[in-house]
Amino acid sequence: MQLSDYSQKAISTDLYNNKNQAIDSHAMLEKVFGLVGEAGEVAEKFKKILRDKAGEATEEDKKELMKELGDVLWYVNSVGVYLGYSLDEIAQSNLDKVLSRKSRGVTKGSGDNR
Repeated sequence: MQLSDYSQKAISTDLYNNKNQAIDSHAMLEKVFGLVGEAGEVAEKFKKILRDKAGEATEEDKKELMKELGDVLWYVNSVGVYLGYSLDEIAQSNLDKVLSRKSRGVTKGSGDNR
């Protein structure tokens, strides 16, 4: 599957007619909070694997993590569309950033613009 195909099909399930939204709109805030919540669910599943299974993830655990990561992706796509960016553009921008950091030897450390 191509990112653009996913993006178009996923945003078609949006309840707010998948149009650009203001930063402070109900639709945008719902998506940002959803993204944070789903990322928290990923973290929670990892925590339980560490706590309850000594860090040994079963195939079922991995499938559940994949589902949660898919939910994160849905929200990333939605926020991107609301901001006027495609998932392809978001992915390319991120790739450019991390490859630049790697080529400059600054993958460690902190700060957005290192």
